[in-house]
Amino acid sequence: QVQLAESGGGLVQAGDSLRLSCVVSGLTFSMYAMAWFRQVPGKERERVVAMSFNGDFIAYVDSVKGRFTISRDNAKNTLYLQMNTLKPEDTAVYFCAADPWDSNRYKYWGQGTQVTVSS
Repeated sequence: QVQLAESGGGLVQAGDSLRLSCVVSGLTFSMYAMAWFRQVPGKERERVVAMSFNGDFIAYVDSVKGRFTISRDNAKNTLYLQMNTLKPEDTAVYFCAADPWDSNRYKYWGQGTQVTVSS
């Protein structure tokens, strides 16, 4: 059974930082491309950043470039998202997702963690 479990969200003020974690079980983590998505009510889910299975390719959405950093620890089966200089527009539920084909098709999803950034 594949499970992805996000944590690390919370309520912060603009300019603060958060570090999200996604612990993955039930799959060979090192073989999966991973990504962080976010979603707010009434809007389409947005891919924040994607990382290829071997880490050679990382792509950030323009709005977070220079502020967010994705990383992975294969020994711990954990994906991270370091979020610095948070802005109110970063407020969303953040999801991690796994792509077994390294093809931008995400088969497995976590339940999400809420990030709220006040002005």
